[in-house]
Parts: sequence; C-alpha cells; structure tokens
Amino acid sequence: MGIIKAAKLAFDYLRYDEDGNVEATQRAVDGVDLDIQAGEFVAVLGHNGSGKSTFAKHINALLLPTEGTIWIDGIDTSKEPELWKVRQKAGMVFQNPDNQIIGTVVEEDVGFGPENMGISTGDIWKRVDESLAKTGMTAYRHHSPNKLSGGQKQRVAIAGVMAMRPQCIVLDEPTAMLDPNGRKEVLEAVHQLNRQENVTVVLITHYMEEVIDADRVVVMDDGHVVMEGTPKEIFSQVETLKKYRLDVPQVTLLAHELKQSGVDIPDGILTTEELVNALCQ
Repeated sequence: MGIIKAAKLAFDYLRYDEDGNVEATQRAVDGVDLDIQAGEFVAVLGHNGSGKSTFAKHINALLLPTEGTIWIDGIDTSKEPELWKVRQKAGMVFQNPDNQIIGTVVEEDVGFGPENMGISTGDIWKRVDESLAKTGMTAYRHHSPNKLSGGQKQRVAIAGVMAMRPQCIVLDEPTAMLDPNGRKEVLEAVHQLNRQENVTVVLITHYMEEVIDADRVVVMDDGHVVMEGTPKEIFSQVETLKKYRLDVPQVTLLAHELKQSGVDIPDGILTTEELVNALCQ
C-alpha cells in the first residue's frame, strides 16, 4: 500500500431544502481507485467539475467518504480519533494563499502550524528557518505577507505547511491566481521539496505545462479516473484528452499536428527541445 490509497472512493454533495431535508444529491467522486507511492509526484488533471478538488480534500480529511475508503500512510481517514494524525501526515495548500495566511509577519505565519502542534519554541524556530530556506523565502521572513507578490505568498503558504513536516503535500490549483512568473516560482519550490526532501506531492491543476515533470498523471472526468500514466503516455493521446475537454501543452499540440501532416516524429513530445531534436533527426 502506498502513502495515499483510495479504494472505491465516492463522495456525494447534498443539497438541503428550507426545512433541512435533503432534496438532491450530486456525486462528485465515483468509484476512484488510486495508489500513490511515498516520494511520488502525481498530477491530477480534469476540467471544472471533474471531481479533482473533491478528491484532494479527502487526502487530509477535509471531506470524508460517502462510500469506499481512503488511507493516508495506512490510516483510514474516516476514523475520527485518527484525524489529527492524518492532518500531520498530509498538508494542504489552497488556490488562494490569502485564505491560508494568518500571520502579520512571514516568520510568525510559518511558525503557526508547529506551535499549534505543541512543538517546543526552539524547534519551532528551527523548522521556520528550514522551511523558509527550502522555499526560497528567508530574505522575506520579517516582511508583512500583505506586501508580497502572489507567488511569494503561495511560497509562504507552502513553507507553513512544510514546517509541520508532513509526509505528503496536496496542492489544490495553487497557481490558478498567479501570473506566469508566480507559477514558475511556486512549481520550482514544490519540485525542489519533492526531489530533495522526498515529500510526496499531489498537484491538482488545469495548466498542462505544470505536469510535464510529474512522475505520473491522473485524468479525472465526471468523478471517475479515466486516464493514468506518465506525462508522455498521457499527452500521446491528444484526441482522447480533447474528448475530456482538456488541452495539451502547446508544443505537444504542434508536434501532433505536424505528425498528422506527414512529418515523421514520435508521439508525446513535451518540450521545445524534444521537438527540435525530433525534427533535426
């Protein structure tokens, strides 16, 4: 069993009438089976309403399954006494960093999580120092978060999660509100944590270019996992992705159209360098 394992996971959103009675249900996740290994970088793709964010919220028990089970490092998230352990193991970074940052100074915000965990003062500051260094935010430790750019705020949010020393970090569309430079900053910080600290990463996104360096890509549609494989395997199936209302990286689309026009190049080209090399050969 991997660090994150879902078996026949299903979740229903309920709509209530004025009297508090359930008048409708909407199944957002339906029969998801997924096994994510420790240290893996997994990207989850899907159009709006595909169920990817609902799935993400199950990883640290913000939502509990309607049916099925999800285990985090062997712990069943539906067991209420284990919630604290689950949330120590799986940290969450949301789309809008302003919803996650509560401190008036960067270093205080990063130390908030460990303080709530009852960590000693000396260890808190050690964790703050390490987390700021890992996310490249040490120079901003005495700044007010309000004075930071969107990308910098998101890196502070990631540092705050990392200070709690989780085994995995879930990022729910963390770059959706950022400009290209901010997106690049955040992704570099996340990849560095994955490679150097062996932190398991689950990245929920709709930006195709963000998943090129992932170990594995999972595509969701209408609450189901409909595709799974390496980035090259997934982006080799351009027409299938279009069927699920997803784009592909621009260079992949260009290579696909060139191949359809008769140019002899391989499927699943992900970068400009790959395309140039394929054309030169």
